[in-house]
Amino acid sequence: MTPIEQLRSTLATLSLTAIDARLDALLETAAKKEPSYADFLAEVINTEADARRQRYLKARLQLAHLPYLKTFQQFDFSFQPSIDERQISELRTLRFVHEAANVILQGPPGVGKTHLAVALAECAIQAGQAAYCMTAHDLVTDLGRAYREGRLDRRLRVYLAPKVLIIDEMGYLPLDDLGATIFFQLVSARYERGSIILTSNKSYGEWGSIFGDPIIATAILDRLLHHSTTINIRGESYRLKERRKAGLIPMQDQQREQQANSTNSRGKRNSL
Repeated sequence: MTPIEQLRSTLATLSLTAIDARLDALLETAAKKEPSYADFLAEVINTEADARRQRYLKARLQLAHLPYLKTFQQFDFSFQPSIDERQISELRTLRFVHEAANVILQGPPGVGKTHLAVALAECAIQAGQAAYCMTAHDLVTDLGRAYREGRLDRRLRVYLAPKVLIIDEMGYLPLDDLGATIFFQLVSARYERGSIILTSNKSYGEWGSIFGDPIIATAILDRLLHHSTTINIRGESYRLKERRKAGLIPMQDQQREQQANSTNSRGKRNSL
């Protein structure tokens, strides 16, 4: 057996697959540049370490149950001038995660709330923190089923374990009494223990209609907002923008849409 064959056999035994895959390139580079033994060893070890980190991140991203993978580099801030980029830059430091604080993203459909929530989750995962994402409807449905089957406490642990929990589309569908109670229980259990990133198309003044009870809505908001950052996005839908560019929206529909957006924006400002 040649030295290279013996080396490959040892790498396979130790499951050092990344080094094995790049072995020829590593040896060729070393022959040309003649690095010190320490530099060559560092490059070899870093090859495996980087590959393992990428596999770890990929697994964490899959476990996060994100609806898609989006980053801040893909977000068009120029299209949403209502967003303060300095505020987003502060959130990207993940200080809110270390402080177990919350982030609430409000605005009409299509303005980028979920994109920003996913991008924050991606940042947290890149930093080694666990994240998990669910729509509010799916989350409450899941916990409601667990309650009826007598396993609510065990199922709650799924939503208490990650440092970052993304609750998407809060307010698109109202919650029944059980759903409101369970949601309050979840928020209370995560209070000052883990961060919640929540997206909603409803202003805080409308949350009573989501939960069917202004008292429980106030109790939930009290815990969510105690340590939190609220980002209100007032702008046009990205999806409608793309449809307009493609010529799929008639001119009269565009005018009605602009009037509706203007009315909605005034209403939201008055309700805050």
